[in-house]
Amino acid sequence: MLAFAHSYYSLRYGTLPVEELVAEAKARGYKALALTDINNTSGIFPFVQACLKQQLQPLVGIEFRRDNHWLYTGVAQNQQGFRELNSFLSRYLLRHQPLPHVPPAFEHAVVIYPFLENKREQPLRENEYMAVAPSDLNKLLFSDLRKNPEKLLMWGLFTCQNENGYALHRHLRAIDNNILLSQLQPVHGLAEDACFCDASEFLAHYQRFPELIRNTEKLVEQAIFTFDFSSRKNRRTFTGTTYDDKLLLEKLAWDGLRKRYGAQHKEAKERVAHELAIIDKLGFCSYFLITWDVIRYSMSRGFYHVGRGSGANSVVAYCLHITDVDPIELDLYFERFLNPKRTSPPDFDIDYSWDERDEVLDYIFKRYGREHTALLGAMSTFQQNSILRELGKVYGLPKSELDALVAQPQAPENANHLTKEIFRYGHLLTDFPNVRSIHAGGVLISEEPITNFTALDLPPKGLPTSQWDMYIAEEIGFEKLDILSQRGIGHIKECVQLVQQNKGIKIDAHDVARFKQDEQVREQLKSGDTIGCFYIESPAMRGLLKKLRCDNYLSLVAASSIIRPGVAKSGMMRAYIQRFHDPGKIEHLHPVMGEQLQETYGVMVYQEDVLKVCHHFAGLGLADADVLRRGMSGKFRSKVEFQKLVDKFFASCRTKGYPEATIQEVWRQVESFAGYSFSKAHSASFAVESYQSLFLKTYYPLEFMVAVINNFGGFYKTWVYVQQAGKAGGTVHLPCVNHSLYHTTVIGQDVYLGLVHLQNLEQKVAYKVVAEREENGPYMNLEEFIRCTQISLEQLLILVRVQALRFTGKTKKALLWEAHFLLGHKAGSHNNPLLFQAPAKAPALPALHDTLEEDAYDEMELLGFPVSCSYFDLLQTMARGDVAAKELLQYVGQQVRMMGILVATKHVCTVRGDLMQFGTFLDAAGDFFDTVHFPPSLRGWPFRGNGVYLLYGKVVEEFNFPSMEVEKMAKLPFRKDPRY
Repeated sequence: MLAFAHSYYSLRYGTLPVEELVAEAKARGYKALALTDINNTSGIFPFVQACLKQQLQPLVGIEFRRDNHWLYTGVAQNQQGFRELNSFLSRYLLRHQPLPHVPPAFEHAVVIYPFLENKREQPLRENEYMAVAPSDLNKLLFSDLRKNPEKLLMWGLFTCQNENGYALHRHLRAIDNNILLSQLQPVHGLAEDACFCDASEFLAHYQRFPELIRNTEKLVEQAIFTFDFSSRKNRRTFTGTTYDDKLLLEKLAWDGLRKRYGAQHKEAKERVAHELAIIDKLGFCSYFLITWDVIRYSMSRGFYHVGRGSGANSVVAYCLHITDVDPIELDLYFERFLNPKRTSPPDFDIDYSWDERDEVLDYIFKRYGREHTALLGAMSTFQQNSILRELGKVYGLPKSELDALVAQPQAPENANHLTKEIFRYGHLLTDFPNVRSIHAGGVLISEEPITNFTALDLPPKGLPTSQWDMYIAEEIGFEKLDILSQRGIGHIKECVQLVQQNKGIKIDAHDVARFKQDEQVREQLKSGDTIGCFYIESPAMRGLLKKLRCDNYLSLVAASSIIRPGVAKSGMMRAYIQRFHDPGKIEHLHPVMGEQLQETYGVMVYQEDVLKVCHHFAGLGLADADVLRRGMSGKFRSKVEFQKLVDKFFASCRTKGYPEATIQEVWRQVESFAGYSFSKAHSASFAVESYQSLFLKTYYPLEFMVAVINNFGGFYKTWVYVQQAGKAGGTVHLPCVNHSLYHTTVIGQDVYLGLVHLQNLEQKVAYKVVAEREENGPYMNLEEFIRCTQISLEQLLILVRVQALRFTGKTKKALLWEAHFLLGHKAGSHNNPLLFQAPAKAPALPALHDTLEEDAYDEMELLGFPVSCSYFDLLQTMARGDVAAKELLQYVGQQVRMMGILVATKHVCTVRGDLMQFGTFLDAAGDFFDTVHFPPSLRGWPFRGNGVYLLYGKVVEEFNFPSMEVEKMAKLPFRKDPRY
């Protein structure tokens, strides 16, 4: 007996995960089950695995729909048929074209049409059938189709377990159609007879039509889909043969070793030989060579990259310049990345600048062919906020009530009969697939055509993307290559360019070994003055650097990991700092901690530490320990399998006779790593990039800050980096049509803000202003500027108000009068510039004066921050606080008053669930200080948005790092804009 089914991968339609779908079919007595999700194949491989476990025969296919209308269903007769269906669907998805009424003739796939809805003018082909559901049987008695019984199939299409499931299906259809639940009609794609019935009950409907039963049995016999889950699916060779791959990788590795270590480095030679043997044995030569090829291309283009992740454990990767982390220096073992017992494939993570990544992807697709290359998909799921909003709309809640429900779902005033239903169905919807999206950077390069495994989407990124995610990719034998982007690399790349332009100095930003030994860089790191530097500029990180007196690479590697939320929240960050300052007082939970975690003072800091503790303390095998570690990192999807390992951890510890309190505390520490920890190699990769940023900031602070401003990717808002550019000795100028480019520029010590920062200035206008000036020279007066740029009055006023035309020597108000005089009577811009332009007669104006306040308010409106003055200059008071940030350590234990511009806040919840916050401020001298706001203080004296605050509280210090525990604070008023 065969049933057809939709899983919850039929997005906003199906109601059952594939495992539950298969279990239900088995329980109902079906011998075969066909998964035909709507316009996708996301669930096929988990479905096949689930069927094999339940001893059901899996049939795989696709239901093709246009909008809400079922056109036909394809069922693969074998793997070639699966590829045919995938290729057909991909062709239309990639072109964003509607599916045709009739598909092409498939050689290895069956096509099934809805009963009495065949749009074909020609008879059904040999492999085409008509679906006859139990509700269609009476119609069949009076249809001409009864004359061709060989073209008819039994049709039971299930998507729900029971009535509750069908109610959930209705909610999903309402969400998908963006309508009220009460508005749902069959036209909105509602399933009919969607709930599972017993196989015997289903078969009884067709006893009068034995031909339909035979046809369906024949389909089951013919549609045999088998799949080898154990073989690797990536491109098998780089050169064409595995032997040549082996020889090429060996040559590149030994050549690289001589450059990285010198020819006589004994340990490096041993490591390279060892790694090459494992790489060859496991068949990963082509994977390394393809990664090397991508790096080679990007380096030939002058692109900056950072290789990170567990791949940085490999000396071979270091020798191939895939990474800049020296695994020997850090005692990183290759087996963390690749070993014969590892249960999951490895992957390399390669970061590029945000504006260069797309070119690297373009190279990969063209080098290895679109037929064999795809981006890795991902699945966005329903979570609390999206659930409440979507279901709230289905029940017709007005926006105000919806916002209140999302903000405080448990508030008594939000409880009523509608929200009760929303919570009921919301619970069922949690973690359901919602939207197919793209993995952050995963790329697949397959040996066989990629459509052998998946249909392809074309999301806004513009490159073909698999319909399944990294978990399925791993299960079916793919190793992904992660090509990621980040702004930190953009900072480094642009700073190097600016230094060469502005100072004529050429810098090798990859000479990290020199940076690590530089005394000034070490002092800069130790001071915590790291604003703008990748990964080490946040308030928490700057505080940690000071507390650890961090002045070397190894300490920075540790700091990059212990700052992660899991380590910090568990108390292990504080324990690490205490043990760093006083190693003589270390008390280990168990001797194993002292033995295995000597480098980190007996504290788990890295993912590898989880492996060590699970293996040496709990006695788990390394393979099980690695799976548990992956589960902690959120990379293991089966909750059942994961729980088995958790149980095994506790059982093994109890067998060893450990005290229950010790077991629970060790597990608490292990568990805190869930989703929030780094491998040591990953931290080391981040630390390398931090050093690159830090070197540039130390020696070229002005160019570095301009690079940070232009890449829009730091921890802080733009105004903070502008302030830092001024503190680095730069003279910051407002945008100027005769000096500014689209992005911010530095000439000597002069920093001209880019036109990009002007809110509401159109990009085409900004580019036009720069292009005209570069082609014809500086603008001479307002009339010429208008004539050359053909600017509209609205856009011109933005430039005038921010003083971008101050080269004219006229006041802002005079220019505003003149702009209105020249353009105010014209509907649009000048479209017909004259060969000879007569100067316009300027109006006679009274004496006009601008004020500091007027300029500052215009700048805040148009740029988001003042440049002509400081926020302090706008205050109604002349006071600047009793204590400066640099003096805080002198006042430890005392109550003081300080004043500061709010830079950033961070909120956390206490153990009791109360809200507390941390603040970061700049004082009048431009120095940072940090504050702590405990719940009682925060309730009475909350933050009131951006601005300058007066703060009163007690100065405290921790490991020579001062901060203020705020008791009271108030936002200070600015002087009014005199124009209003």
